[in-house]
Amino acid sequence: MLAPPRTVVRREGGLYALERALQRRGFRNVAGADEAGRGACAGPLVAGAVILPEGRRGEIDELADSKLLTPAARERVYDEVVKRALTWSVVIVPPAEVDARGLHVCNLAAMRRALASLTTIPDYVLTDGFPVDGLGAPGLAVWKGDRVAACVAAASVLAKVTRDRLMVELDGQFPDYGFAVHKGYITDEHSAALSAHGPCVEHRFSYVNVATASGRVNRPPRARRPAPVPAAPSLFDAPLDGASIAGSGGASAEPLMLEAALEGTVGVASGEQPRPPVPVGEDEAMEGEKR
Repeated sequence: MLAPPRTVVRREGGLYALERALQRRGFRNVAGADEAGRGACAGPLVAGAVILPEGRRGEIDELADSKLLTPAARERVYDEVVKRALTWSVVIVPPAEVDARGLHVCNLAAMRRALASLTTIPDYVLTDGFPVDGLGAPGLAVWKGDRVAACVAAASVLAKVTRDRLMVELDGQFPDYGFAVHKGYITDEHSAALSAHGPCVEHRFSYVNVATASGRVNRPPRARRPAPVPAAPSLFDAPLDGASIAGSGGASAEPLMLEAALEGTVGVASGEQPRPPVPVGEDEAMEGEKR
């Protein structure tokens, strides 16, 4: 029996080479998924998923890993992705959910949900860093995928811009912390604010630095968050476990103006197989994505 021909990824294709190679093998709709906010100790975890159209329409000027773009460039690329994508979606996981279920579980579940929310079913899925099960399509986890595959880079831009906008909104509700500047990541300014004011409801109490500032570092990670008390409304009011927004090519969307969406869980699909622990712990201050 003859082996199938090798798939050649052409170096000159740049950021689009991997998708074009898959499309030549018949996988026309290649979806990419990525997240923003793993390394932050405050604010939501946000996952994005995108299918870009084939050909020139899917080639977006300035598209790159969101962390390599300036804020202004990210906004421009965001607008182009929303306008050109065959379909796109964003899932928002609030910090209380990260505390309750753990960062890695929420990360995989958010990417799975973002991909499941696409209105066009993917023929193939590329995810950044971690494999995601239960997608109903073949897939590949790509190391530094947001620098290798255009659809993953586009998903990273959607997730990053959405999260940054949410953090600016949170800054208006919690002005003591400087969320609009550091976006919830661990900086000297943020650490000083935590020491002076203690954490707010939008912090992740499963992270050691937040737990230390709250005086709950000796409790297990999932028991550190204080019981809910009447307070100023959050962007992610209980009992929502997550929020989703989605769109298709040519649709205009402003995530902060959309209702925060689907009821139910962002939990792991029942078919997921156990994995060995990841090298970073949920009760550590993560060093994932940089601002």
